[in-house]
Amino acid sequence: MHIGVYGSGYLATVISACLADFGTPVCCCHADATHILEVAKGNIPFYEKNLQEVIRRNVRSGRLTYSAEPQDLVRKAQVIFLAEDSPQGLDEIVVQLASTAGRFQVLSIVTPVRVGSTTALESKLKAAGLRSQLVCQPMFFTNGCAVEDFNWPDRIILGTPSSEAVSAIKQIFHPLVMRGVPVLVTNYETAELAREATTAFVATKISFINEIASLCEHVHADAVSLSLALGLDKKIAPRCLQPGAGMGGIFAATDMDSLTSLALENSVDLKILNAAREVNQNLAERLLQKVAGALETVQNKDVGILGLAFKPNTNSVAGSASVQLAQGLLAKGARVRAYDPVAIPDARQQLNGMVKYCESAYGVAEGVDALVLATGWPEFRTLDFTKIRHLVKRPIIIDTKNLLDSSRLRAMGFQYMGMGRR
Repeated sequence: MHIGVYGSGYLATVISACLADFGTPVCCCHADATHILEVAKGNIPFYEKNLQEVIRRNVRSGRLTYSAEPQDLVRKAQVIFLAEDSPQGLDEIVVQLASTAGRFQVLSIVTPVRVGSTTALESKLKAAGLRSQLVCQPMFFTNGCAVEDFNWPDRIILGTPSSEAVSAIKQIFHPLVMRGVPVLVTNYETAELAREATTAFVATKISFINEIASLCEHVHADAVSLSLALGLDKKIAPRCLQPGAGMGGIFAATDMDSLTSLALENSVDLKILNAAREVNQNLAERLLQKVAGALETVQNKDVGILGLAFKPNTNSVAGSASVQLAQGLLAKGARVRAYDPVAIPDARQQLNGMVKYCESAYGVAEGVDALVLATGWPEFRTLDFTKIRHLVKRPIIIDTKNLLDSSRLRAMGFQYMGMGRR
């Protein structure tokens, strides 16, 4: 079976590469020929762990090809995944592809769309006398773990009334189905809502542990041990239950905006979601207060920030508490130095050249009044803190991810501050 993927951004790049890794011929198509050519060379405009090697491996084998001609895609592919990052113009693309198809064809909508969108698309196709079968197939990727999330999903959700379309998708995902990954077949609206509701629930879980971590600091409890105790409860589970994390990424805000808008349109008050969003949005302010508390004032102080991406293994700064912290520090008169292994180019676009960017963590530490570990990159765990102790002006470390060995650092003479810990 030939598979097509239409799109040029994050979703299409990940999905086409990972599908080809199943051993099936895949063509990734978009009208932007320049962009498609760069991706074909393995030059992707974002960082995603292991993705570049997956692309190069499958291009070399001939399983993964790229095209700027949608007609070629339609002529060869029995199933096409529509995987643009934004739903803008999706209607026209679907109609165009369906109009070109000369036989039964499945169009799987992976692009995040609002509830009701796939039903509206189906009505357009029927009105035009087009036969393509639609599937709403949300995919649940986390930046930095997208390849792993694709290959080890918790479930596959297929929103469609077409049993033929379900059979075609199951055939493509046969390696996962045979492994026992559950396949849930439902209607369009449930599949569309599943993505937004999942994002909202994760945001709620993250916000809850961050609020509890704040309480821990006042009652001499340890938030790290507490989150472990909670996570070992089968009703709760440990993932996304670490204090200090925020809900970020390129789709998180749009998912929650869309869900909030849907609720308002239907006169439903989502009190829990609204509260979770407020806690998440206030995380950067809490970090700023923590830094200010350690220094008494941040005005005219030098603060070093380790990590700008919203989480490790990605260059995305969308919703990054690190970037928001930098903005808050600058607004209050601090001088900011920062380092991130891959996210500096993206951070520059938001921080407008006000931050001094360094080539290493040690460059950030040099002469600062406080050092803030703001993204949990594994390399920060193994830094030479003896060297850092001699570089900093004041030995203050604020570990917003509880990544470091607090006892060891305190023994070395650092004033260590974690999240929800004494």
